[in-house]
Amino acid sequence: MHPVRSVSPFRTAWRAALALVLLLGWSAALGPDARAGERGQDRASVVVHGGDTLYSTAGRCTVGFNARSGSTMYGSVTGRCAQGAGATWYADPALTVAVGVTAGVSYPGNDYAAVRYTDTTGSYPGEVSLGSAGTRDITAAANPVVGQQVCHAGRTTGYRCGTVQAVNVTVNYGGGIVYGLFRSNVCSEPGDIGGPAFSGGTALGIIAGSSGNCASGGFTYYQPVVEWLSAYGLSIY
Repeated sequence: MHPVRSVSPFRTAWRAALALVLLLGWSAALGPDARAGERGQDRASVVVHGGDTLYSTAGRCTVGFNARSGSTMYGSVTGRCAQGAGATWYADPALTVAVGVTAGVSYPGNDYAAVRYTDTTGSYPGEVSLGSAGTRDITAAANPVVGQQVCHAGRTTGYRCGTVQAVNVTVNYGGGIVYGLFRSNVCSEPGDIGGPAFSGGTALGIIAGSSGNCASGGFTYYQPVVEWLSAYGLSIY
């Protein structure tokens, strides 16, 4: 994919570097209060939607979308979040309910990774969680188009909607350059990274970075989901 810079290199690099500092701050290990609420989870009751959280020895990552190859189920996370996270993923912050393993990571250049679900007693629906707004059934995937409505679900800021402003955007995170992102006028904040972005029931991408905030306004950058699906031979269901 050949990148087209839709913003100046200096401003893009500055915004993305700021977003990286902000958005990755939530990935530190959780405190005892957060762990206490999820201990003793029944393995047979595990359900992982898009928008839910998976945990590793290095922290936590948000699942963007679930997909499959035949009968094998996968979840998407950002490549930056998956790097150094270890091979095993858990449904609980106490790391007692193993549900998957890292199947591949692509960063820099791209910003996506695949988690292969290994717990066959669990459920991995095609829906995405919208927090207090319920769930949204995702049945297809497509590349974004400028002017298209886009909504996303962030772990911090919840369910928000806006418009796709640019596609094929290049962002320099300081630690690596990512090509082929798209940008919206929807705000996001620390902890939102990895959340699903969609238009109706069609998956578009996962939150990769941002500038600004939801108090004063800002932009969000996304890794297109079609590229992730193609890389691992997966389908939305």
